[in-house]
Amino acid sequence: MTGQRPDFIPPARPIIGEAEIEAAVRVLRSGMVVQGPEVAAFEQEFGEVVADRHCVAVNSGTSALQLTLLALGVGPGDEVIVPSFSFAASANAVRLVGAEVIFADIERDSFCLDPDAVAAAVTPRTVAVMPVHLYGHPAAMDKIMAVAERHGLAVVEDAAQAHGAGLHGTPVGAFGAAGCFSFYPTKNMHSLEGGMISTADAGFARTLRLLRNQGMEQRYANEIVGANMRMTDVAAAIGRVQLTQLAEWTAQRQANAKYLDSKITNMIIPPVADAARHVYHQYTVRVRGDRDAAQERLTEQGIGNAVYYPTPIHRLKPYLGADGRPGPWELPETDRAAAEVISLPVHPTLEQSDLERIADAANLAGGAQ
Repeated sequence: MTGQRPDFIPPARPIIGEAEIEAAVRVLRSGMVVQGPEVAAFEQEFGEVVADRHCVAVNSGTSALQLTLLALGVGPGDEVIVPSFSFAASANAVRLVGAEVIFADIERDSFCLDPDAVAAAVTPRTVAVMPVHLYGHPAAMDKIMAVAERHGLAVVEDAAQAHGAGLHGTPVGAFGAAGCFSFYPTKNMHSLEGGMISTADAGFARTLRLLRNQGMEQRYANEIVGANMRMTDVAAAIGRVQLTQLAEWTAQRQANAKYLDSKITNMIIPPVADAARHVYHQYTVRVRGDRDAAQERLTEQGIGNAVYYPTPIHRLKPYLGADGRPGPWELPETDRAAAEVISLPVHPTLEQSDLERIADAANLAGGAQ
């Protein structure tokens, strides 16, 4: 970036070490580069993160969501309840299978779906709910599961930002019909690009494997209509290396967040729900005053920062009504969060001196008016 300070602390720093490079080269030299032994091993090993559920690797987190909905039979005429305060992929996956997105509001503290809002959004056409474990904080899955069971809804967990997060000792991705993870480079672990679906149902897992591979289990023996959403063995090999570091990196993110919690006094630090395991994909604060001014001060101090997400999904162009206006959604907590949040660096490569600078800059920026 032109004019960037030499001591600039980026908001995220993807880790690509020698072990990842060596793993990629090893696979390239093997000639087994697509849907081979590395993918199978990655699926097996990632199962330990999701209570030993069946895992199906795909080429992105968005593909994970889309294939899960397809495997559940979600399509035209169906409604899926989704938070508007999320990345657009959460809602896009619903639209891509032809279903209708119904937006529900979030809890103020967790930034995740409000179970009461979910219950209020259910209609006779509702078939599924998609809680997003935003920023690495688990949604209130115990309450959401209760609503889903009461109304006969499938639960698809969008865990793209929450590898290793959990609630009451249960990891995210092990609550609903399926959990969907992303391995994009800025996530808590990555495979350069990729995704994973977790499920307790072996038959459902087989359907997902068919869908990701043109409907085939045996070559040229197509059983259903599918797509090409396979993960490469190069990506899987990188993911396997990253997975061995996930626990250590998560502990460092949590330690970094704990330090920031103890030092930041001029912004509202992120609360953590009882019995929740927050893995801090983002360390997201709320600004009491002028957010634009706060961001400007942070940048002046060399502290990378970002707003996730400045525009709720229901206000994005593809989700506006025919009149160009948002639909009939009353989402006050969503709109409040979109106007107040800033995410600060929390990644595991931060040094103690970095953390001190981040906290000092946040306190200075928090006084911006």
